[in-house]
Amino acid sequence: MNWSDYEAVWRRQEPPVGADADLSALRPTFESKRRKLHGAILVRDYAEAGAGLFVSAAYAFFWWQIGKSGWPMAIGIVLILGVSGFFLRERLRVRRVRLGADASLLTKVDFDIAELRHQCRLIRTLWAWYLGPCAAAIAIQVGVIYRRTAPWDPLRDPWVLLGFAAFFAIILWIASAMNQNALKKRLLPRLEELEKLRRDLLPLE
Repeated sequence: MNWSDYEAVWRRQEPPVGADADLSALRPTFESKRRKLHGAILVRDYAEAGAGLFVSAAYAFFWWQIGKSGWPMAIGIVLILGVSGFFLRERLRVRRVRLGADASLLTKVDFDIAELRHQCRLIRTLWAWYLGPCAAAIAIQVGVIYRRTAPWDPLRDPWVLLGFAAFFAIILWIASAMNQNALKKRLLPRLEELEKLRRDLLPLE
């Protein structure tokens, strides 16, 4: 599973300018950017949830293959299913607060500001609910494989284990860095744009 989807949210449009954005350009593009944002987040949520279910099924098959001694895989499955459940819960949350077609521009701006703040919080706590559980599930799988190998198997070599650990640590660090970059260069500037637009709209409501 990967959390680089925030980049896809903005891939086909100019990067947000932030607080220096021209108000005359914010209103005409608001609806199109809004649809792209919410559409991309919807795809992300279902894709991540589906990926988690697939990985859980693969873990269950691996456990079935090795038998009772692979029981720690149950913990890994629960961790991955928890991540999938988190994304499905996000979909339910959005459904509960979805705006009607007759919502005013100010109401839509307020909704998107709240949503962007929520997405920023998700990125800031990424290790707690996403990367951490995934890392733990990977560690459990590696541990089960290690226990099943013979003492002379190359997989038991400390340098091989160190290589695996370094590889997964780099992958997780890259995922974290990509999301922090998206937060800094994409989400926060867009949030500043919407807050500026909201201040401009207030006298008109």
